[in-house]
Amino acid sequence: MPPTPRPEAKPRLAPPVAHYIEIAGQTVAYQLKRSQRRTIGLAIDQRGLRIGAPLRARQGDIEALIRQHSQWVLDKLAAWRDRPPPEKRIVSHGTVIFALGEPLTVAITNISRSRWQFAGNTLYLNPSATVDANQLLEKALREKARAIFAERLAHYAPQLGVDPPPLRLSSARTRWGSCSHHGGIALNWRLIFMPLPIVDYVVTHELAHLKEMNHSPRFWSVVEQLCPDWKTRRLELRRLGKLVFSY
Repeated sequence: MPPTPRPEAKPRLAPPVAHYIEIAGQTVAYQLKRSQRRTIGLAIDQRGLRIGAPLRARQGDIEALIRQHSQWVLDKLAAWRDRPPPEKRIVSHGTVIFALGEPLTVAITNISRSRWQFAGNTLYLNPSATVDANQLLEKALREKARAIFAERLAHYAPQLGVDPPPLRLSSARTRWGSCSHHGGIALNWRLIFMPLPIVDYVVTHELAHLKEMNHSPRFWSVVEQLCPDWKTRRLELRRLGKLVFSY
């Protein structure tokens, strides 16, 4: 066994990266995380297919292993997709949620005058007798969602030659976004639980309606200008939807 490197000699590892692979005519998304492990490992849970691989493993070898276990992968993904939505989470100190694809730890505190505060990967909540932690969490995430959505609209709108449209947050249970005939856009606040590339897909989809108020081939060509891989992102949105709507 080779000697264990000193802590300062360890390489800085990159975070998991999203990839896509075609299996039996289906586009499957997977998260790839490289580390100092010796073998390639496959795991599936509510987040989808996750791959752990050695630092120098070839991409071709990784995808060959996925295809070797293709039926198992498809069966497990289908099983997770068909599970009933989990019960609504009760927020407490130490609860971990995922916002924009990153873990966010909730800390309950009463030492700050702020009702909530984001600090790195921690969200501090200061509940009261009239507003509990669950309510504060939603309020905090709605505020963060509004800021992120407005920034993404401002990023993509000029690429279509339009001004950033008025933004409204939605709580719809069946729609992620909508565009009115007056040019306003509504985005579901629960998109904050999605990775940013999925948020961007919904944003570009609704912005495209400012050019084409339909779902014609011309509409999808506008979407593709802003989001070339919109098909794979749409599939990922559908996969994650059931979990997100449990909040």
